[in-house]
This record gives sequence, C-alpha cells and structure tokens, in this order.
Amino acid sequence: MRILLLFLALFASMPALAIVEQADVMPADFDNPEQKARFRALTEELRCTVCQNQNIADSHASLARDVRRQVLNLIKQGKSDEEVVDYLVARYGDFVRYRPPFDARTAVLWLGPFVFLLVGLWALLAFIRRRNREQTASVLDAEEQVALQKALNALKDHDASAGGDK
Repeated sequence: MRILLLFLALFASMPALAIVEQADVMPADFDNPEQKARFRALTEELRCTVCQNQNIADSHASLARDVRRQVLNLIKQGKSDEEVVDYLVARYGDFVRYRPPFDARTAVLWLGPFVFLLVGLWALLAFIRRRNREQTASVLDAEEQVALQKALNALKDHDASAGGDK
C-alpha cells in the first residue's frame, strides 16, 4: 500500500517538475498593436526549420525563438512583410515558407502530388484492362468446347474401365 501511495504522490507531482519556458516576445516589445498583428501573422506563416511541421509561433525550438526575435527586430526597423520573408528565405531557404512560390526549384513540391495521382490512375486503368482481357480470354470458343468435352468423355471412359476391372 505504501508503494502505491508513493507512486501516486510522485505521479501527481510530475506536472510541478515540468519546466515552463517564458515567452521570448512580450506585448511590451511592440510599439503599437499593428506591429503585434503583423508579428503574429508572420510567425504563423513561417515554418520552423527544426520542427519542420510547426510554425515558428508555436515552436519551442531555440532556432524558432531566434527567428521570432529576428522577425520582431525587422518589424521594428520598419521592414515590410515581404522584406521580412525575403530576409528569412535568403537565410533559411524556401523551406521556411509554408507556401513556397512556384518556380523551377519548387515545381516538384507543387506538381508531385498531381503526378502521383495520374500515375496511380494510369496503373488502376491498366490493371482493370488487363483483368478484363484475362476474363474474356478465359472464355472458350466452340472448337475448344468440343475438344474439352471429348477430353472429359475420354477421361470418364478411362475411369469407368479402370473402376470396372476391380
């Protein structure tokens, strides 16, 4: 019973051991509400290059924290949203965007799903056609049916004669 109570006490105290990281960008860091809105919109549209499937607003990675600080500094310097994104793309590549632009380098990202869909549809149609051909090929014409019937009759006669000898 003591072990169970000890286990429950330790389990119940686990949330107290969790380290809560203080937000690195505070409301006091903004000069006006417009800056805060731009900051929020930009950080939600930029991908954390460490977490990869998380935006930098939600990421707890140290790199995301640094990028948030860079975004804040660029906004305070009066840079436009496009200039901030261009700065981060120059530094981290198009991967930092959730919606990379369509160009020669990103064509596979944009066209890849459609290519896979078309290949899958082509394979499905080829499979269906082959199956239909096999089904129609398995139907016997009149000559083959006559030959099959003769072979079956001969087999029956042979079985009957072999069974009658015993």
